[in-house]
Amino acid sequence: MNLVLASTSPYRRALLERLGYPFTCEKPNVDEDRYKTEGRTPQALAALLAREKAREVSLRKPGALVIGGDQVAAIGTSILGKPGSIDMAIAQLLRLQNQTHQLYTAVHLIGPGIDVPIMEVTHLKMRALNFQQARNYVTKDQPLDCAGSYKLEVTGVKLFSKIEGADHDAIVGLPLISLQTQLLALGFSFFDEAR
Repeated sequence: MNLVLASTSPYRRALLERLGYPFTCEKPNVDEDRYKTEGRTPQALAALLAREKAREVSLRKPGALVIGGDQVAAIGTSILGKPGSIDMAIAQLLRLQNQTHQLYTAVHLIGPGIDVPIMEVTHLKMRALNFQQARNYVTKDQPLDCAGSYKLEVTGVKLFSKIEGADHDAIVGLPLISLQTQLLALGFSFFDEAR
């Protein structure tokens, strides 16, 4: 079965490459903003967007196993979007400092007879930050396209005093442990036996 990642995110692509399966990437045509205004909880929104991305691409790629994914960062029920600018990133970091927030990482697998949701919740406690520290961090890592305004895979890990979750890769965009478990259950090989 062909494997398709319903994303053009370089972060998700790099994570999926680590599992070693051949795959292609397809950009999902999903209006995320439409769903964000419908008053869902952060967890429900992440799950819905992951499912809709997988579903939309699966309509174009019948017979393939499609992986859709989405992440939502939140403090309680307040959703933190991708900042898009340096000023907004600094403001988000200052809002998060000294707080514990959640990162909901949803994945949905859709293929012939397959409809499998995956959800990982990570709790992240950020250290105290002042404006200059936040500005220095944003200037260095440029997390303008990242929910919560940080990149743990670069130097963003320095911002946190505690991270609790079942799968560290979920923070970057794909929970590889849960995803691999599902792929094995669907008949994908553990390692390429031909090697």
